[in-house]
This record gives sequence, structure tokens and C-alpha cells, in this order.
Amino acid sequence: LAAARRAWATPATPPPVPRRAVVPVWRRPWVVLGGDTFAGDVLRRLGVANLYADDAERYPRPDLDALRAREPDLVVLPDEPYAFTTADGPEAFPGTPCALVSGRHLTWYGPSLAEAPRLLAAQLADPVTHPA
Repeated sequence: LAAARRAWATPATPPPVPRRAVVPVWRRPWVVLGGDTFAGDVLRRLGVANLYADDAERYPRPDLDALRAREPDLVVLPDEPYAFTTADGPEAFPGTPCALVSGRHLTWYGPSLAEAPRLLAAQLADPVTHPA
């Protein structure tokens, strides 16, 4: 935990303008990160503004059209609890960059936080885009 404290004391430099993102954590039905979540705080520290952060629900269930209507700059797709992959997730958001990230590093507190800033920053910086 001391290593995690050190890692987050000087996290990766976020982009100058936060990327506006939706963060699905489940599919069928779609469930996204809302406000007051650990993962939302992790992303905020890495320069990602959750477009559902002000939602009254911690895990809203918008339909796909509502997700797209938020016009995110980025879709963050963790590999847990739902296992989003390059073949399952980005196709729902054609033309929008999708960052496939480690769910463990995004949602678990504890020792994995020591490497989370470096790993997640790299994954957020390397999104895939499904053709429109």
C-alpha cells in the first residue's frame, strides 16, 4: 500500500483537456459508472471526465442511444466485471475511440493500485476505433 500511495502521489500527467467519457461496466443491459464510485475517482485522477458523474445513480442503465447521445470523446471499456474486448464493445460506438482497460486496476483497491496509474494511463492513451 505504501507503493500505491507513492504511485498516486505523482500520477501520470493527464491530458491538458480532460477527455469526456462514458464508462460501461456491463452490457445487456448497458450499465455505466455514475457518480460517487471508486473507478470514477481513479479515472478523474487520470484526466477522464465521466459524463455520468452527476447522475443520481451510482450505476445508471441508459440504453445505447442515450450513451451515444452524450457524444463522448472516449469510451472506457474495462475487462471486468463484463469482459469487453476488441471484438465485443467498440463496435457499439463506431467512430468513437474506445480504451480497453484492466478492470482490476480500475476497480480494485489495494496492491494493484501501485501499478494502476502507469498501466491505465498507457491503456487510455492507446484506444481502438471501430469504423463508422
